Amino acid sequence: MQPVLLLGVERRSAYGEFPLARIAAAHPVVLVDTDPPDWTRPYLSGHIAADPRREAQTAAAVTRYAARHPVRGLLTWDRAHLLTAARITGRLGLPGLSYETASACADRASLRASLARLNAPPAGAEDLEGPLVFAETVVLDDEVRIAALTRTTLGPPPARLPLRHQVHAHDGLLHNPFCRQAVERTVRALGLTHTVVRVGLRLTGRGPRVTDVVPHLPGDLVPLLVELATGVDLARAAAALATGALPDLAPTRQRAAAIQFAYPAATGRLTRLDVDPTASHEPSAERMVLTRQAGEAVTAAPYGNVTDRLAHWVVTGEDAEECTRALRRMADHLTAATLPASDVFAA
Repeated sequence: MQPVLLLGVERRSAYGEFPLARIAAAHPVVLVDTDPPDWTRPYLSGHIAADPRREAQTAAAVTRYAARHPVRGLLTWDRAHLLTAARITGRLGLPGLSYETASACADRASLRASLARLNAPPAGAEDLEGPLVFAETVVLDDEVRIAALTRTTLGPPPARLPLRHQVHAHDGLLHNPFCRQAVERTVRALGLTHTVVRVGLRLTGRGPRVTDVVPHLPGDLVPLLVELATGVDLARAAAALATGALPDLAPTRQRAAAIQFAYPAATGRLTRLDVDPTASHEPSAERMVLTRQAGEAVTAAPYGNVTDRLAHWVVTGEDAEECTRALRRMADHLTAATLPASDVFAA
């Protein structure tokens, strides 16, 4: 079976293992990266040593590989690699974004300018307080299908890191014509075809305003939430589209799922991080994962970043309210302590 190439991968398994395992179950995967993390090795059938951030060099390395080994498709789930991916798929004649579309989506500044120019109004500074939702969308040749909506709660500025994501198969906004129109207009304006894309929408008094367009598989385990809530496998859908096939998007579940992230309360050295074993008895829990270790330096919100996350937990329920209650119960099982930076320096 011909492989799918993957440009870049998460360095840690906490968020990258789920989608990679899904894709590897359907296709052999050859990773294009400088050095595969140990956790990826069980899922890989090969490796091309190249840095996806170096567009010309990586395109040349992949072209040499493809001359000896037929390739079925190419994927990336990193915005920084979109231009490299577009150059390679264009050169090899594989399904993928055009270079022009990849350029428009490659960074938020160019995306915002493109949306304004194409009459798909982006969110402005006055729109920061409206609810934030992401349309997890599959674009076929001539159809834009919203597989699920992710409602995201952000933390305080300036970082505004995600605190939680929630997906409900019966979210009322799925039937909102203004949200659907905003998504379809954005997809058409940017020329997106045959791809998985998430369109961020801020719900304002002036209607939905586009906050972001991510033309690849979403991170933060959102594909897991979508599958738990609806049964739709976005990772396999992305792989199918990358190979020119049509994905199975038929929902098989009608539930809700959510993930919550824990951040350090203070900047300094983490002195304790553990989970009460009774967390495993929570019937709504799908997983609870520690992502840092005692002894590591961490930065507190609002100035940290996603690498400072201490843990995350995923729950399921019949509706959003049930998930919210389960997230709160799971939070009680986590214990974390940090020695503030001032005390570290004093010592």
